[in-house]
Amino acid sequence: MECGNRSQLSHFILVGLPYPPALRVPLFFFFLLIYLLTLCGNLLILLAVVLDRRLQKPMYWFLCHLSFIDMAVSSVVVPKVVATFLPGGGDVSFQGCAAQLFFFHFLGCTECFLYTVMAYDRFLAICKPLRYGVIMNRTACLCLAAGTWLGGSIHSTIQTFLTFHLTYGRGTRVGYIFCDIPAMLKLACGDTAFNEQVTFVDIGFLAITCFLLILTSYVYIISAILRIRSAEGRRRAFSTCAAHVTVVVTYYVPLVFIYLRPGSQHPLDSVVAVFYTTVTPFLNPLIYTLRNQEMKSALTKLAGKQEAART
Repeated sequence: MECGNRSQLSHFILVGLPYPPALRVPLFFFFLLIYLLTLCGNLLILLAVVLDRRLQKPMYWFLCHLSFIDMAVSSVVVPKVVATFLPGGGDVSFQGCAAQLFFFHFLGCTECFLYTVMAYDRFLAICKPLRYGVIMNRTACLCLAAGTWLGGSIHSTIQTFLTFHLTYGRGTRVGYIFCDIPAMLKLACGDTAFNEQVTFVDIGFLAITCFLLILTSYVYIISAILRIRSAEGRRRAFSTCAAHVTVVVTYYVPLVFIYLRPGSQHPLDSVVAVFYTTVTPFLNPLIYTLRNQEMKSALTKLAGKQEAART
């Protein structure tokens, strides 16, 4: 297909998920329900941490950031996925597409860094408990949190500029559930090899580095847990860490599948993308509450306050 002038291209059309026509209505309500539950679940975690003094700890401070990111990522992607099940709902302006890509990578990269910081926090809490309060003080928590957001913004700015600096003219249909780099490069005119290499190296380096740091932290953590004499102590430590490991796996495996295959046009990409854009933000509140006694107690207390207020 011949390339046109980018100035003539004012919008894109998101193709969305591949699905049989008979499933349009069930999928519409399914993704809408998942989105609403994601917002409610993560909002409850935020309220519980803010209102319960027992949760004023670094671990829950970072969990608040994670909950906010999950709500934001879901809001960037899922409403448009829901709209694709409606006639004309996949239309998105050129500027809107650029904004969606920017915010998704901003939040996604920040989340990647945040998982690494949370692993470091657990490493200090379990392997260096006597020094934990000194090292992970308020200033350190603020700096680590600010660093994750700053790193995410730098990464996203670079990727968005490189992607939308290209000329687009190979059609307007984005074969994906949202405006992401691999899908957009397929519509760009000219040679996109440089962009593909930058995406592969940038995202690959960040993902692998963060994953190796997390893995290293948990090697030390598991080693320390195995030295705990109390069976109850080992169980509680494993329970806390298992939640983080579960979330990391559900986040990184789809991420690697999508971004570390430059030039891939696998038809399952959109389905896989649902995991880290929709499923993981939905599961995070369940994973962190069902496996955490302090969080369950705080939510029960919050529910009791709401019930008392109504009566």
